[in-house]
Amino acid sequence: MTNTLVIVAHPDLSSSRANAALLAALEPSDSVAVRLLTATEPLDIPAEQRALEAADEIVLQYPTYWYSPPATLKNWLDEVLVRGWAYGTGAPGAPAGKGLRVVTTTGGAADAYRPDGFHGWHFDDVLIPMKALARRLGMAWREPLAVHGVRELDAASLAELGLRYRALIAAPAA
Repeated sequence: MTNTLVIVAHPDLSSSRANAALLAALEPSDSVAVRLLTATEPLDIPAEQRALEAADEIVLQYPTYWYSPPATLKNWLDEVLVRGWAYGTGAPGAPAGKGLRVVTTTGGAADAYRPDGFHGWHFDDVLIPMKALARRLGMAWREPLAVHGVRELDAASLAELGLRYRALIAAPAA
């Protein structure tokens, strides 16, 4: 059985439609653990590291703001993935060999993310820092789930998205 840890980082989940729908679709169980990052609660670094150690697959779920994750996730990365535990020991760090998947939302339409589109870049380029993180830590990069145009999603689309997310989390790593 694959153990999956989902780290949810949203500055205001109560105002989110898409990330809240994604989170609601997950079914925490013996094989799926969910951790919610908030700006108001301090991190328990040893607890975060134990959760990572227990997982085979790590999912970072967040809205993309200004082409990057929110500050709560950046802080988590900086505080939890430290030298001597995650890397830099002369041997593989604790995250090595685990899978890393990004699940993210954007307000912009998918076709805006291309060289001739509004943003001028493919969305895959926006994820380069996360891919570099996976590579540096010896993690396997998993196909991301990027949900674009979230402001335009109706209730049926959000429900379908939730089902797709649940199936993605439940599927064996590829």
